[in-house]
Amino acid sequence: MIRHHLLATALALSLLAGSSMAHSLKPITSVEGITEYRLPNGLQILLAPDDAKPSTTVNVTYRVGSKHENYGETGMAHLLEHLIFKGSPKTPDPWAEFSRRGLNANGTTWFDRTNYFAAFAANDANLKWYLQWQADAMVNSFIARRHLDTEMTVVRNEMEMGENNAEGVTTQRILAAMYQWHNYGKDTIGARSDVENVNIQRLQAFYRAYYQPDNATLTITGKFKPDQVLDWVEQSFGKLPKSKQKPAPLYTVDPVQDGERFLTVRRVGGNPLSIAAYHVPPGAHPDYAAIELLNLILAEAPSGRLHKRLVEEAKLAASVRNFGVALAEPGFSMLIAESAPGASQDALNRELVAVIEGFVQRPVTAQELSRAKTRWLNRWERSFTSPEEVGVTLSESIAQGDWRLFFLLRDRIKAISLNDVQRVATERFLPANRTQAQYIPTEKPQRAPSPAMVNLAEQMQSFKPQPAAAPVPAFDASPAAIDAKTRRSRLPNGMQLSLLPKPSRGQAVQGVISLSLGDAQSLFGQQSVAQMTAALLNKGTQSLDREQLRDALDAAKVELAINSSDSGERLTLTWSTQREQAPQALALISQMLRQPRLDAAALEEVRSQSLAAVQAQRDDPEGVAGKALAAALDLYPVGDARHARSFDEEVKDHKAVTVVQVQAFHKALYAGQQAQLSMVGDFDAAAIESAAHQLFGDWAAPTQPQHLPRQASQAPGRLQLIATPDKQNAMMLGTLHLPLNDEHADRAALAMASYLVGGSSSSRLWLRIREKEGLSYGVGAGIRFSDRDAVSPLWVYGIFAPQNRDKVETALREEFARALKEGFSPRELREAKQALLNDRRLARAQDDALSAMMVKQTELARTMAHEQRFDQALDALSLEQVNTALRKYFRLADFQLIFAGDFK
Repeated sequence: MIRHHLLATALALSLLAGSSMAHSLKPITSVEGITEYRLPNGLQILLAPDDAKPSTTVNVTYRVGSKHENYGETGMAHLLEHLIFKGSPKTPDPWAEFSRRGLNANGTTWFDRTNYFAAFAANDANLKWYLQWQADAMVNSFIARRHLDTEMTVVRNEMEMGENNAEGVTTQRILAAMYQWHNYGKDTIGARSDVENVNIQRLQAFYRAYYQPDNATLTITGKFKPDQVLDWVEQSFGKLPKSKQKPAPLYTVDPVQDGERFLTVRRVGGNPLSIAAYHVPPGAHPDYAAIELLNLILAEAPSGRLHKRLVEEAKLAASVRNFGVALAEPGFSMLIAESAPGASQDALNRELVAVIEGFVQRPVTAQELSRAKTRWLNRWERSFTSPEEVGVTLSESIAQGDWRLFFLLRDRIKAISLNDVQRVATERFLPANRTQAQYIPTEKPQRAPSPAMVNLAEQMQSFKPQPAAAPVPAFDASPAAIDAKTRRSRLPNGMQLSLLPKPSRGQAVQGVISLSLGDAQSLFGQQSVAQMTAALLNKGTQSLDREQLRDALDAAKVELAINSSDSGERLTLTWSTQREQAPQALALISQMLRQPRLDAAALEEVRSQSLAAVQAQRDDPEGVAGKALAAALDLYPVGDARHARSFDEEVKDHKAVTVVQVQAFHKALYAGQQAQLSMVGDFDAAAIESAAHQLFGDWAAPTQPQHLPRQASQAPGRLQLIATPDKQNAMMLGTLHLPLNDEHADRAALAMASYLVGGSSSSRLWLRIREKEGLSYGVGAGIRFSDRDAVSPLWVYGIFAPQNRDKVETALREEFARALKEGFSPRELREAKQALLNDRRLARAQDDALSAMMVKQTELARTMAHEQRFDQALDALSLEQVNTALRKYFRLADFQLIFAGDFK
């Protein structure tokens, strides 16, 4: 009897020990009855015991949602949520077990998170089992192909339900328009093509990457024994290993929206809708509290501004509401108006936006703020006092990064001032931040064919290759060989021809005509007239209207470019064609040059394009810097063809051009006395020469063209910083006029020095600013030798982010100083010689570059021997010559140096 009593006592003590605290977990932090713990494997645990209701809610939040999906994986987070409920070897049918135990269980997927929860009458056995199931599901779920196949119909049906909902479809389309890069712009349910073609291996990898203890939070609320539950948690979750590699952090953030966007959705059925959406801060941002209150001030019935204006007063809307939740990253707020029967959609669109964006004219009142705070806080209190609701609601704060944000947002709501709410309203609810959508029910919407992939193998079955072209003989691109093969002649009017017939692939032909126009007197005040005359050449001829001319050019296989110099003294036409069409192409070029239509309607089109081009450059850093640089070096009065015009001067001149002026300019100055024609490629030189005689031989004008001489600017060096607001890129331009031309003895050494400083991807500036410091997409330096006048611009440039301006300037100055102090090395010179000479050989091997080179040489009465002498001079350069030229000419302090950008 005594022995039996002792055994009973021992058993009782044993049971007592089993129910006492056996876990090793210590509280990390506690806020208003919610206590945080963490397992060694990283699982975060939140316990909120509340015996007031005999129910328990368990929620597991995984920090993975649709924003974590990669290309081709949209819908994967949601699909995974479905497959978790397909079980594991230990629990092959979770739904049956939930039903048997009376658990109200489910899961949801959102942008930032996925959560699985169950609410049930307080019961230790059910609680312990559900914890075990969640731990097992975290790492042992089947995620099998067979389940994917059967569940696909369910997921597809869910997708189709969403597609039938007018508001759901429209909100999805509006998010896609709002977000350019971020995955918040992709619907959680995913693209049908991704979901239907998902690779099971990728889905399994997604599961293994994100379903890990250190990427999850377990929340238990309601009636339970905390120590006992922690013991069970440690037993079930504690044995799971910590992930070997944490998911890679996300960093994509969309740029600020730079203008209002509008879209229309048309479907069968539903009611018309108007939705205005705005980018808002993340939920953790201090300003997000104002967004929550502004949504109520706008949409809440009966006092909300939208309700009063659209529903009660204007009768445009049947109802209004808002859609938006706190997100981990910059999110959105949508204000939705459902049209009243018979109301005007356009009027609804206008009034919706006018009210939302009307806080400047009608600031938030103290009464509105007080009412919104009261309603928001009442709802928060109701949520917090419900164990079932708070257990799941905490998922949103967890997904934002910290569960305590649940309380911090409440505190911010309480504390926010009227001034802060008004500030946020005017910062966020403005046109540039708006994306608006309208849903229009349409009985028979007309749509393009559905997009579909192409079976490439099937398409290629009918492909029959054409016979290969005959091999083209090798072309000797040496200057001497080019000179030997070039036919040079002069027409009766003085026009010069340089024709280089040679085999080419596809019997291609490149042609260039260059015209010298006018003199200083005839070109005075004519810059815009000259440019518009050139732009009108391809707009029709006396015998062919514009469309007929375009058709004729196409028939002759002509691709044409027309360029007029800034001064108007030089006109260049460049074209490509083929052997058979070469005479026909030349005839069309002649007709355009000698008999252009020059009508008033085409002039207005050209004027409009010219004005638009000026406007596009006004705030562009490159355009602004270029204008400032030209002005700093300008030596000529307004009206002189050499004068560097300002944007305003260009606009004034463009607007003043008349069709009479254009016609007079063409009649007086267009002629062939000082024109050059060059052609390179597969053509009959004799036939082209004969055609040129017929087409251009008698073409003359009253005014004999005369070269407009230039002088080098002696302006002292200057640094300018010019503001170009709201531009993400900045530009550096610098120029120094050197008083020499391409016949100067220092030409080769100067060319080599500039190449070494900034002429290639091995240059000093490139290696320092682009490669080493990564400050610029493009940076360089060079020199443009004048072929006549003693004025050759030595230049530098760089493009960069505005915040890097100081670093770019410092690097530029340091590299110039280093080069001047140390000079270049023998290796640098040896490699630069090889590269530069190869570049020049390559240019002579390109027919388009060669034809342009030949035109210029013909104008200057030169041959390719001039190019050969320069090549030889480059090859013969000594290091001392190059370093001497560097130190003689490269004085950065003498440069006009312009930085244009949004410099804060």
